[in-house]
Amino acid sequence: MQKSHNEIEIKSKLWLEVNGEPVFGRGRRFLLEAIDRYGSVNQAAKDVNISYRKAWSHIKVMEERLGIKLVERRAGGKNGGGAILTDDARRFIKKYEALENKICELVDERFEKIFHKD
Repeated sequence: MQKSHNEIEIKSKLWLEVNGEPVFGRGRRFLLEAIDRYGSVNQAAKDVNISYRKAWSHIKVMEERLGIKLVERRAGGKNGGGAILTDDARRFIKKYEALENKICELVDERFEKIFHKD
């Protein structure tokens, strides 16, 4: 989120934690959305500029801390394997996105109110 007034910008970062440990934020959302788009963890990792190993590490941590399955692997073979998001993952992303949008609106509103009242 970003708003500008006379070169003053506001920026913030939102992430969710479980027991004090980070579990989900914008970067991990982008990873899951890329998996949904490409049907491939490998291609999604390339898209968000992380290694395949790191992508799977993020997925494993998210699943463990959230207690839900996010990604289903498809077995390889003649046409290759792949990955798809679970319905739980899609619902979680929608909730996170709604939260993020509302927080952005609130932050932008407060910024305008505080910095434009002069």
